[in-house]
Amino acid sequence: MTLKYKSLFLSDTHLGLRAARTEYLLDFLKHNECDSLYLVGDIFDVWKMKSGWHWPAINNEIVRLVLDKARRGTRVIYVPGNHDELFRDYLSFHFSGVDVRQEAVHETADGKRFLVIHGDEFDCVVMNNKWLAHLGSGAYDLLLWLNRWFNVARRRLGFRYWSLSAYLKKQVKEAVKYVGNFETAVIHAARERGMDGVICGHIHHAVISDFDGITYANCGDWVESCTALAEEADGTLRLIHWVDESLQLLDRKEEQYADSDSNGRVVPTS
Repeated sequence: MTLKYKSLFLSDTHLGLRAARTEYLLDFLKHNECDSLYLVGDIFDVWKMKSGWHWPAINNEIVRLVLDKARRGTRVIYVPGNHDELFRDYLSFHFSGVDVRQEAVHETADGKRFLVIHGDEFDCVVMNNKWLAHLGSGAYDLLLWLNRWFNVARRRLGFRYWSLSAYLKKQVKEAVKYVGNFETAVIHAARERGMDGVICGHIHHAVISDFDGITYANCGDWVESCTALAEEADGTLRLIHWVDESLQLLDRKEEQYADSDSNGRVVPTS
């Protein structure tokens, strides 16, 4: 069963990071199609690959699937982030059906214009203290390592995936303040540009909010939350939480199978 959207927005997949939830990402790409696919930065974690190469076969499957979508007519726009900033050296390049841009403007089906950016340019730590950003990235990796083994234990006990790292971040006052400052900055930029909203990533916090008429939409990530932003056919934006929605999709498949006859044909239910 394949789901169809006008546009999909993915950010912070961090391919190359051991903690990346690549199995969920591959499943998402297999089950979702769109006219336009925006890759909103930190798709590759070049920072982490520089300190230790980690590139399992599933990463190649993900890249091939995205390129295959581009070859079959999906418009793919890649807006690099700070972890894959080396691709900013190739802005305006078009390769294998993928356009690389510093930023993009997306117009929804209902005529609203959105600034599409990764968002690191509004992060004062990343812009002014890169050494501190790398230090914070190391601490984050440790938290993700703890999260990984925490969820191994949960699976053995029969429980579903739950992000310990995301929960702990929400409890930290300074982290909440940081998120608020970031949102304020990108909303201000969208308003100054005359946009109806902004679509970004970077802070791994998936949300759609309205700030005095400006829509703020963050795609989230594929390290903790496994989320994406989708534009429906009428221009409506919504968040996809793939851990939950993949289970619902599986349930629908099982129901469809249960309602089929011995030849595999679907039998309508009354």
